[in-house]
Amino acid sequence: MSKRSHHHLTELGCIACEDLTEFGAGKEGWLAPDAGTTVLCALDAHSLAIANRSVVLILGWSDSDEPRVKIRPELSPIEAERITAIEWLVFDDIKVIAIGTSRGFLLMYSLRGDLIHRQMVYHGQIIKLRVRGTKKDLMQDISSEDVCVVMPGVIARFDGSDIWSMLQRWFQETHSRFWDDKSNKDLEDDGNSDNRLPYQIWNVNKYGSCVDAAITGIMPPPLMELQVITRIKSAITHFLILNYWPLDFECAYGKLFLLVLCSFLVPCTAFIVGQSSHRYYCAVTIGDDAVISAFRLSEDTKRSLVGVILSKVMPVTFSTIASFSKMIWRSEPTPTSKPEEKLQSFARASSLTCLKDYPRKGEKLTLSPSGTLAAITDSLGRILLLDTQALVVVRIWKVSSAFIILNSWEPTASFSALSSVFHALFQGYRDANCFFMEMLVNRDDKRASSSYHVPGKSDYCLCLAIHAPRKGIIEVWQMRTGPRVLAIQCTKGCRLLQPTYRFGSLSDSPYVPLEVFLLNGDSGQLSVLNRFLN
Repeated sequence: MSKRSHHHLTELGCIACEDLTEFGAGKEGWLAPDAGTTVLCALDAHSLAIANRSVVLILGWSDSDEPRVKIRPELSPIEAERITAIEWLVFDDIKVIAIGTSRGFLLMYSLRGDLIHRQMVYHGQIIKLRVRGTKKDLMQDISSEDVCVVMPGVIARFDGSDIWSMLQRWFQETHSRFWDDKSNKDLEDDGNSDNRLPYQIWNVNKYGSCVDAAITGIMPPPLMELQVITRIKSAITHFLILNYWPLDFECAYGKLFLLVLCSFLVPCTAFIVGQSSHRYYCAVTIGDDAVISAFRLSEDTKRSLVGVILSKVMPVTFSTIASFSKMIWRSEPTPTSKPEEKLQSFARASSLTCLKDYPRKGEKLTLSPSGTLAAITDSLGRILLLDTQALVVVRIWKVSSAFIILNSWEPTASFSALSSVFHALFQGYRDANCFFMEMLVNRDDKRASSSYHVPGKSDYCLCLAIHAPRKGIIEVWQMRTGPRVLAIQCTKGCRLLQPTYRFGSLSDSPYVPLEVFLLNGDSGQLSVLNRFLN
């Protein structure tokens, strides 16, 4: 299909088909991103996934002849289980669709509709599946790629490398025994439930249940913890020198004491060294009670440093003592029973800051590619730009100036048209949807004008695209404090979308800027916002 450009938009394809009738297509505003909609969308480079409460439809927007796939997950009718979140998981050679349910299950399906993985994350509704990653560069010392699962008051993190390894194993096993129908059936029924993906989970409901959250990136450990670790090392050294250095270790009691002491100190020292290598993540949550909350997330599952030392050291110490006692007193081995499978225990989450501003409530959150900025919409029709490193709000969008919206009104228009314009004016940014994008702004130098120059990452400027459905407009603002560089009128039944992050993208591959797409629910037309300003 040929691409058609309309000044600021370029049409890419159309998704209109009969299968969309099941999702409400044909009704007015069926795709409008208001609070009552039950239609979920996830965009990929060439595919679109649309879901309602029980069905996921995968269709290609670039090729109308591409076969469409319907996925009907096995949901519990007794628990009224439904689909509550969908997202693409895209690797270099593998692409699957991830589904979150109202019971807290994470499902992964292939493009043929085969169940790859099924795992319980936690009891509760999965609100959002968020895929993000940061590459190692001058600004980031460590690369990190993960899938963030957001639930009311709970946030979980799956490492991208673990998911990729699991998917590789599944596809290799599927290809090696595709001829065995029974094996394929067993694999589909089990959903690879035996191979549980490792993950971390945190309780972040200190300031109330959250409606959206995100892990913004890796952060340094708390200063107090580093001081505690240093003091523990010093205390152990002084304790040995002052108290036990003159002890005669040649006698039997001395040898026993030395054995017990070493069994205590070796894991303790190993823990202290390893504790400094633990990663800490920064998480931002939004909700009804607290508009913005920030937490430091630790990979450690214990609440305190003393508890961690005891849990690491004491089992090894008692095991050593028991082994030593068996050398003296013989005892019959006790039978071991298989432990029951339990949910993942919460790791440590420390509060960093909290912003309460009643009756303001946080509604939606979106992250910049680097994770250093977050755009947050609230219930008062405002948009907050948060610096996730300094944890301060650096910009606020409120009700637009009258001349911005009145540009669409003509003097010959009727009074009802003028009334609708002023109604849209005072609606502000209610039900707004935001995505970060990259554009070529103010690039009039010789390199940009040269036909041989391919724009790189440094040529693009980070912007924020804001879709205000009640105003019927899409605005693009330059970050962080730049002007509005673009305004596009749009119909009511449109939705702003953005392709998901691609895992493991090569650093030497051509740079692909962050783009934003517009899906028209009435016509089914998919367009992309041009990154070049005329």
